[in-house]
Amino acid sequence: MKQASLFEIIMARGWNVLNEGKSFTPVYVLSIFLMYENTSLQGGAFLQALLFTLPLFVIYYLFDYPLHLRWFLWAGVAAALLLFGEPDLSLLLFALGMYVFFTVFFWGTLYYHLRIGTTWWNFLRIWKLFLINSDSTSGNVGEHVPKFTVLLLVFSALYESPLPGDLHAPVLLFAAGLAVFSWVLHKLLFNWKPQEIPTFADRSSLPAQPLAKRVVVVVIDGCRKERLYEADAPFLHRLMEEGTVYEQMETTYPARTVSCFSSMFTGTYPREHGMKSNMVWKLGVKVESIFDILKKQGRKAVLFGCAHLIDAFGDHVESFSAVCKNDVVDHKIMAKAKVIYEREQPELFVVQMIAVDQTGHSRGVLYPEYLEKIKEADALIQDFHGWLTERGWMEDTAFIVMADHGQGNGIGGHGHLDVGERWVPFFLNGPMIRRGQRIAEHRSIVSLAATISALLGLPLPDHARGPVLKEAFATDTGEGEQAS
Repeated sequence: MKQASLFEIIMARGWNVLNEGKSFTPVYVLSIFLMYENTSLQGGAFLQALLFTLPLFVIYYLFDYPLHLRWFLWAGVAAALLLFGEPDLSLLLFALGMYVFFTVFFWGTLYYHLRIGTTWWNFLRIWKLFLINSDSTSGNVGEHVPKFTVLLLVFSALYESPLPGDLHAPVLLFAAGLAVFSWVLHKLLFNWKPQEIPTFADRSSLPAQPLAKRVVVVVIDGCRKERLYEADAPFLHRLMEEGTVYEQMETTYPARTVSCFSSMFTGTYPREHGMKSNMVWKLGVKVESIFDILKKQGRKAVLFGCAHLIDAFGDHVESFSAVCKNDVVDHKIMAKAKVIYEREQPELFVVQMIAVDQTGHSRGVLYPEYLEKIKEADALIQDFHGWLTERGWMEDTAFIVMADHGQGNGIGGHGHLDVGERWVPFFLNGPMIRRGQRIAEHRSIVSLAATISALLGLPLPDHARGPVLKEAFATDTGEGEQAS
C-alpha cells in the first residue's frame, strides 16, 4: 500500500474545493459565466457585476439550505425572475448542461473510474442517485441548481444592463431580503442538528487504573448502520454479541469525514476543533487530541488513514493512497496495517477502511454492491483480529469497531444528517468489556476520546465533552472475553 504522496495531498485539497458545497457554488458560477462570455468578456462590467453580486455569494455560503429546506431556494429563483426580468435562457441551459456533465460524467464516471476503477458505464446509474442526493456536497442537485440559477440571473442582469447603476439598489435590496429570509428559515426550521454536550467530560469518572494495555479502533468509513446489520458479516456480528453495542450512537454535524474524525479524537464539536468540513481553511485541530496526550507522555499512537486526515492531525497520521481500485484498496490497507502495527506496536492504533464508503458514493447504498463491501470488510477485520491474537497482541486490548458517519440515499452522500447518516454502528470487545450488552440510550461519537483515555489511563483531552462510555466496562475483568 503506497503512502499518499505530496501531489495526492495537494490534489485532495483541490478536489475538496469542487466537492464541498459551500466552496463549489461561487467557483462554479464564476467559471460558467467566464466560459459563456469567453472572448467577449468586458472586464469593467464583470468586476462591477461581481461586486454587487458578492452579498449573494456570501449568503449562500453561510446558509446551506439542508435537506427539506432546499425547496425554499426556489422562492429566491421566483423573486429574482420577478425583479430582474427575462433571463438569458442560453446561459441557464449552458449552466445546467455543464452541471450534468460535471456530476454525472466527470465526477460520477471519469473521476471514479480513474481513482477507484468504477465501470465506464457508471453514468447509467449515478444520474438517478444524484437526483435524490441531499448531502452537503456539490452533488446535491436540489440545493445547487436553484442557487446557481439565482446567482447567474442576478449576475447576468448586472453585466448585460446598459445602465447597471439602475440595478444596484434592487440587487442590494434583494440580497437584504434573501439574508433575512434565510436567517428566519434556518432559525425556525433547521432543528435537527445533534444537541451538544454543554459541559466538559468529568475527570473524576476516569478509572483509578488503566483497563487496557492497548486500544485498536477500526473505522469502517461511511458504514450505514442498518446495512451492516443486514449484511453477511458473521465476525462483526459475533463481536457485537460478545461485546457491548451502542444502538443509538450519533455522529456529529456536519457528517463529513474530517469533521467526524476530529470530533472522535478530540472529544468535542467542529465549532471548537475547527474542522467544519473536508475542506479546511487552516490546518490542524485547534484543541488537544488523544494523539497529543499520548505523545506528551512518550507513548505511541498511529492513525492510519487517508490524506484528508492529515489536514486535521498532521504528523500523527500515517497516510495511504486513496487512488486504488476499490476491490483491492481495503485489502491493501489492512495488509499495511499489519506492517505498521508490527513495526510500531502502538498503544493506540486507528485504521480507516474506505471501500464501503466509496462504494456508497459511486454505486449507492441500497444496492447489493454495498452489502458485498461490508461482507468484504468483515473478512478483513476478522483476519486482522486473528493476526493480532496469534501474536499475543489482543491480550488486554480493547477492540472497537465503528463508523465515522453513515450514508444517505442517492449517491450515499453524507453531511446534512439525512436518513441513514445520523446513527452509526459502534461496538467494543475485549477482556475488559462487558459481554452481550446493548446500550439503548443516546450517545455520541465525541465520547470516543474520553473512553480511550479511560481505557489507557490517560488524562482527558483539554476540550473533551463526550463522557466516558463506562457502562461498557466490565466491573470484573473476568466478565469480558475477546473474540477470536
